[in-house]
Amino acid sequence: MSVLVFTENWDGKFKKLSFELVSYSSELAKLMGTIVTVISIGNVSEEEINKLGNYGAAKVLRVENDKLKYLVNSAYGSAIFQAAQKENAEVVVLSNNFTGKALAPRLSVKLNAGLVAGVTALPSGLSPFVVKKKAFTGKAFANVKINSPKKVLTLSQNSFGVIESKSTFVIESFAPDFSEKDFGMVVKDSTKLTGKVLLTDADIVVSGGRGMKGPENWGPIEELAGLLGGATACSRPVSDEGWRPHTEHTGQTGKIIAPNLYIAAGISGAIQHLAGVNSSKCIVAINKDKDAPIFEAADYGVVGDVLKVLPELARAVKEFKAEN
Repeated sequence: MSVLVFTENWDGKFKKLSFELVSYSSELAKLMGTIVTVISIGNVSEEEINKLGNYGAAKVLRVENDKLKYLVNSAYGSAIFQAAQKENAEVVVLSNNFTGKALAPRLSVKLNAGLVAGVTALPSGLSPFVVKKKAFTGKAFANVKINSPKKVLTLSQNSFGVIESKSTFVIESFAPDFSEKDFGMVVKDSTKLTGKVLLTDADIVVSGGRGMKGPENWGPIEELAGLLGGATACSRPVSDEGWRPHTEHTGQTGKIIAPNLYIAAGISGAIQHLAGVNSSKCIVAINKDKDAPIFEAADYGVVGDVLKVLPELARAVKEFKAEN
């Protein structure tokens, strides 16, 4: 019996998201009286894999196959399923991002396992197995009981944190048996945006709404994001008006993000928008309307004209950097 966690990598590197998954799985394994096994798919250096041992991993199954250079759901699902069987995993943990959302249902069917998506905490009990997740677009929590012997969980980003727990662990090569059916879909090429922080990967996001008054005023948003090493985003009305590309639209019908810091400039805070950003660790709202709904969700708020506040924030960041 073990807890199996799939750690996604980005160009051979793990991110905070991966370490949070291992941290969560390590604490879950302690509750269950077992160990954590990690499955890493793709060409990842041993030095990078060794980092997983800092967060409680006892074993790493290393899968290296040129056919797995790009995410193919059927092939990745087959590899993780076989790893779960090999390790007799009672629980499989993935991230609640696009990759995890694609793989978790497939694994649930293969393992005949109960699935809970968007878990935010360790189980409150093991018998029965009950976990907490967000419900009603983050406005409430639900405690979900899983009755099946096998369980599949996807963990909401930034819901648990990263906990260092160095352990002795082993790295083991693992070669799953694939069929032609696993590669029924072939990804021939993948083009990635370079020179810019991707919205879904960013720890800091500076987002603008209709309060920016037009695309010509987006300079302060981009400047502040650049100074903070963050990404830019926008509300749906902004992308619908063509002020910003739809790839920057965050919300229930756009990208779901969970950065450490989300700065909402000139965004009223409609429930559809908050559904996509309310997992952010800290939300800072800037709006001239003191009664804007965004302030109810914000940790910090500034009542003022965004076109005046943003340049002052940028100036303050520059001064701080100069002094440090």
